[in-house]
Amino acid sequence: MLRPRARLKSVMAITPAWLRERGLRAVLFDLDNTLVPYKTYGEAPQGLLEWLEALKEAGIQVMLVSNGSRRRVRYWCEKLGVPGFGPAGKPWFGFRKALRRLALAPREVAVVGDQLFTDVLGGNLIGAYTVLVPPLSKREMGYTRLVRKLERWVLQNPGLGLAAGGNEEFDPKEPRQEPTISKD
Repeated sequence: MLRPRARLKSVMAITPAWLRERGLRAVLFDLDNTLVPYKTYGEAPQGLLEWLEALKEAGIQVMLVSNGSRRRVRYWCEKLGVPGFGPAGKPWFGFRKALRRLALAPREVAVVGDQLFTDVLGGNLIGAYTVLVPPLSKREMGYTRLVRKLERWVLQNPGLGLAAGGNEEFDPKEPRQEPTISKD
């Protein structure tokens, strides 16, 4: 349940062609530390809006599914020009709600996020194509920092069969380059 189908270095590695090759018609994105650094507000990181627009122009449905506050999710939905909701109650509830809104089968949807125990687990529970990306920032809730230690252990112990595999991989110990958010 903790095994992502793909582990990519960046969400922007997900292109319309990449999605089509896998039969995917929609992407459910986590917000914090997947698309924007945790607790940031301001303008979207460089290139993010253009990349999202390219997905939408290619006919890919895009939605944010976040455990963040309603206010924060609404703010970023408006900034990014995509629908979404939060708090979603991941891993148990949010993805099922998103599937109903998209009116697609789970096999047609990618779930993309930076956490094994919310994004990957939740996406796998509904039968979606799961993609794990490295977190954008080291800044996180205290609880998340603790869970990251367990995630690293799971990712570094492929013999467990919990998180081995994935099409393309990143190193969970690799330093992260934090995107810049400009203030309004």
